[in-house]
Amino acid sequence: MRFPLPNAAHDLSGQVALVTGASAGLGWRFARVIAAAGAKVAVTARRTDRLAALVAEIEAAGGVAQGFALDVIDADQLTSIVGTVEAALGPVSLLVNNAGIPDAQRAVKMSVELIDRVLDTNVRAPFILSCEVARRLIAAKMPGRIVNIASMAAYDYAGNGAALYSTSKGAVVRMTEALAVEWAKNHINVNALAPGAFSSEMMDGMLARMGDITQFFPRGRIGDPAQMDSSLLFLLSPASECVTGTVIKIDDGQGSR
Repeated sequence: MRFPLPNAAHDLSGQVALVTGASAGLGWRFARVIAAAGAKVAVTARRTDRLAALVAEIEAAGGVAQGFALDVIDADQLTSIVGTVEAALGPVSLLVNNAGIPDAQRAVKMSVELIDRVLDTNVRAPFILSCEVARRLIAAKMPGRIVNIASMAAYDYAGNGAALYSTSKGAVVRMTEALAVEWAKNHINVNALAPGAFSSEMMDGMLARMGDITQFFPRGRIGDPAQMDSSLLFLLSPASECVTGTVIKIDDGQGSR
């Protein structure tokens, strides 16, 4: 096999990507970045009015995108969405499991309903969706890339009312490692990003509860989602052909305090 010099292409032309939780925050940015790299993008979320605005933004920039309603807690929707996207845009070869929710409560105060909702959204949904995408890729004998969005909370829990969130993101890390092994022979790469504190709707809620947390960070700042572009594209592109089961920590040194 011959590779160009350097083997660092981020061109996603000819690929179809599915992004969950794309109606705001990191998912919104991820969808735009993937479309700008040449892939057709299926953007999914519950808030379809926001998806329409995102699609319009991508198309105005010359990209191709289509919005699809998806509640990741609904297993029937999870198992059917890949086929729906495939019928509209073609086989899904790239998946970004971005949808996630915080718990924002002390562990002993959580209701069972909240526990179920967090685990269903953060763990069950990406597992089911990854399996559905992989099942179709394996049947078609196609390679693929799956990127899960974990969190630095999987490694460093500060003890501020996010024990379940931390636990769920730890599960995402292990899911990434395990599925990478299971599907390696099928040339389906499974990797993850573990962001620290980056600007998003979820982070806005955290800052409202906790106040200014940047004083505890070595660089005294919250990350900008644009600072994750290169890592996301690396894991989705031909440049990472030999990388699977890896979690890239992107925390701006925040965990080094």
